[in-house]
Amino acid sequence: MPRFQTPDKPTALEREQAHQVSLRRIAGLFRPHRAAVAGVVAIIAASSVVGLASPFLLRAVIDTALPQQDLHLLVLLTGAMVLVAAVTAVLGVVQTWVSTRVGQEVMHGLRTDVFAHLQRQSVGFFTRTRTGEVQSRITNDIGGMQSVVTSTATSIAANLTTTVATAIAMVALSWRLALVSLVVLPPALWLSRKVARLRREITGAQQRELADLNVTIDESLSINGVQLSKTLGTGPALVDRFSASSARLVDLELRSQLAGRWRMASMSVIFAAIPAVLYLGAGLPMTAGTMTIGTLIAFTALQGQLFRPLMGLLNTGVQVVSSLALFQRVFEYLDLPVEIDEPEHPVDLDPARVRGEVRFEAVGFTYPGSDVPALDGVDLVVPAGTTLALVGETGSGKTTLASLVARLADPTTGRVTIDGVDVRDLRLGDLAEIVGVVSQETYLIHASVRENLRYARPDATDAEIEDAARAARIHDLLASLPDGYDTVVGSRGHRFSGGEKQRLAIARTLLRNPRVLVLDEATSALDTETERAVQQAFDTLAEGRTTVTIAHRLSTVRDADQIVVLDHGRVAERGDHDSLLRTEGRYAALAA
Repeated sequence: MPRFQTPDKPTALEREQAHQVSLRRIAGLFRPHRAAVAGVVAIIAASSVVGLASPFLLRAVIDTALPQQDLHLLVLLTGAMVLVAAVTAVLGVVQTWVSTRVGQEVMHGLRTDVFAHLQRQSVGFFTRTRTGEVQSRITNDIGGMQSVVTSTATSIAANLTTTVATAIAMVALSWRLALVSLVVLPPALWLSRKVARLRREITGAQQRELADLNVTIDESLSINGVQLSKTLGTGPALVDRFSASSARLVDLELRSQLAGRWRMASMSVIFAAIPAVLYLGAGLPMTAGTMTIGTLIAFTALQGQLFRPLMGLLNTGVQVVSSLALFQRVFEYLDLPVEIDEPEHPVDLDPARVRGEVRFEAVGFTYPGSDVPALDGVDLVVPAGTTLALVGETGSGKTTLASLVARLADPTTGRVTIDGVDVRDLRLGDLAEIVGVVSQETYLIHASVRENLRYARPDATDAEIEDAARAARIHDLLASLPDGYDTVVGSRGHRFSGGEKQRLAIARTLLRNPRVLVLDEATSALDTETERAVQQAFDTLAEGRTTVTIAHRLSTVRDADQIVVLDHGRVAERGDHDSLLRTEGRYAALAA
C-alpha cells in the first residue's frame, strides 16, 4: 500500500457532507463586531420606519390637501416627502459604510485565520494535499463568501425590518386588503427553501470544479510543469483537460443562475396580479364606499414596496443556505488538527547557549495509513560539534530520521533530544533557530537574490549577506551578474543551476547561524567541479556545528565522525569509515 494512502479514503464530497456547519458558527464570525452590527440594525430600523411615512403622506395629499385645495398643508406634506427621501438616503450611505467595513474585517479575519492555521500544519498534510487545492480554498472559497459575509447580516436586517414594518402599515391602512396581499407568503417561502437546497448542491460542485481548475493551472503552468509538458508533448491533452473543466464550470454557473429564475418569474406575476385584485375588490358593489381613493393608492404603493424587501429576504435566505457549501470547505481547513504544535509547557533553551548534542532514543515512526514502520527502535547519540552521516538504500529511513530533528514530523515512539531536551518541548521558533536544514530540493522565491537570502534573517545587513555568500562559495558568481545581488532568481530559482541553488541555500542557512545542521547533500546529480564547490560550502557550513548528513555519495562522508547504515528503518551498522570497511558488512558493500 502506498505510504500516504488509507483504505476506503473518503472523497472530497463525502468529507464536505460530513463536515456540516451550523448557522450559529457562521454568526459567531460577527461576534467581535457586535456593537457595529447593532448600530447597523438600528440605522436600518430607523430608515425603514422613516421610509414608511411616505404612503401615509401620499394618502393625506390625495384625500385631504388636494380635494380641499389646502396649499399650506400640501406644501408641508410634499416637503415632508422630500425630507423622508433625504433622511433615508443619508441613513443608507452610513449603513452601507458601516456594514461593508464590518464585512471586510470579518473576511480579513477569516483569511488570516485560515492562512495562519495552514502554516501550522505539518509537512505531511501538504504531501497529502493536491497542489493548488490550498490556494483554491483561500482564494476561490473565501472569495465566494465575501458577498455573503459583507451584505448578509445587513440585508437580513434591512429586508426583515422593512417587510415587518410594511406589513404593519398595510394592516393599519386596511386589514382586509392586507390579508389578500400577504396570502402569497407561504408559497414564496416554500419555493425559496427548494431553490436554496438546489443552489447549495450546485455551489459545492462549483467550488470542487474550481479547485480542480486551480490544480491544473498550478501543475501545468509552473516552470516544472511547463518543462514536463513540452518534453512529453502533453500540451494539447492539458488544454483539453482545462477546457473540459472550464466547460463544466459554465454549465454549473448556468444551473446556479437559472435555479431561482422560475421562482422569481412566478412571484413577479403573483405580485403584479395582487394590485389588480385589489382594484377589482374595491370596485365591487359589496365593498363600495368602504375605503377612500387615497387609502387604496397608499395601500397599493405599500404592496409594491413589500415586494422588494420580501424577495430580498427570501433571496438572502437562498444565498446563506447555498453558501454553506463554501463555509463547510473553509471550516474544514480551520478544524484540521495541528500535528506539530507549540508545546503546552515549553522548555526555555537559549539558542545562543546550545551545545548541540543530539540523541535519538528508541525512535520509531510510522507514516499515516501504513502498517510498516519507517523507523523502528533507533538509538543514536551525536555528540556536540560532531558529524553523523546516514547512509543506506532508498527507503531505508534516512530522510525520515533526519526530519525528526527539525520537527518536520514527530516520532511515533521514543524521542529526539537536543542537549537533553525533547524537541517537542521546545518552542517552534527556538527550534528553528537551533536547527538549520538544507534539503535536496532548494526552494527559492520569485524575488532578488538579496531578498531570498534575507528571507532567513530579515534584519541581516548587506555586508552580512555578502559574507554568507562568500562562505558558501557563491559571492563571486553573484557579483559577476549584471544586477549583482539584485538579480531576480526566477520562478523557483530556475535561473540558477542546481549547484548554484544549493550554495544559495547554504548561504541562507549561514545567515541564521544554527547550532545543529541537517544536510541532505543532493550532490549526486552534479558534475564533479560543481560537486566540489558545493561540498566545500557544506564543509564551511558544518564547521563547529553538530551535523546530521544524509549521504548520497559515500565519498562525501569518509571524514564523518560517525557513519550509520540504516536498513528498513533499523540501525544495521555504525562506526567510522575505516572500521566499517573492515567489517565487510553493508557499508563495505555500498562502497564497493
